[in-house]
Amino acid sequence: MVMQEMPEGAVGRPRAAVVRDALGVGVAVGLAGFAFGVTAAGAGISTLQACVLSLLVFTGASQFALVGALAAGGNPFTAAAGAFFLGTRNAFYGLRLSQLLSLPRAVRPLAAHWVIDETTAVALAQPDRKSARLGFTVTGLTLYVLWNLTTLLGALGAEAIGDTSAWGLDAAGPAVFLALLAPMLKTSTERAVAALALVLGLGLLPVLPAGVPVLVAALAAPAVLWMKGRRP
Repeated sequence: MVMQEMPEGAVGRPRAAVVRDALGVGVAVGLAGFAFGVTAAGAGISTLQACVLSLLVFTGASQFALVGALAAGGNPFTAAAGAFFLGTRNAFYGLRLSQLLSLPRAVRPLAAHWVIDETTAVALAQPDRKSARLGFTVTGLTLYVLWNLTTLLGALGAEAIGDTSAWGLDAAGPAVFLALLAPMLKTSTERAVAALALVLGLGLLPVLPAGVPVLVAALAAPAVLWMKGRRP
């Protein structure tokens, strides 16, 4: 999506509408931090460690991938590699947002910590730079505060109830991911990528070390695009 500069004197999107949308995204996704806290506790990660992950890493997919691989008995280095691989997409978001937001150099390092799927989506949906900056800031602030708060609550709650697998809470993380992913699979190509990734991930789970199947499943996207490109 390409942002178009608005003509001089044109009226941008109302601030209230931008803030409303940004708060909606921030609150909806921020509450998923509870699932991460529960999943982390089920993986044997302490409350402090879970909170530090949310504070310093702050990218949900990578956090879930890390604790999921550790819970399955994976090597810490393999788990970290899978999390890092998933997090690299944020670097590409940053390249686009750096042009879109054009923030002062002094605040760019801080803003970079909030470059994730949700803040990028809200920013790119705006018609002008001012609205994009507002949407990015409100989404990032809301999501960061809620994600860390609910991580703490989820981890404390999981410790209080004991064995999370006995309550079925170990499935909270995957369930959240499926709920977020399903509405995004709108084209046949996207559905093919998801299906192939599912087959690779589940099929290789019994034969590869924990954390490695998710890396192999990432090959689904280039494989499907390559096959699509070979069609007449």
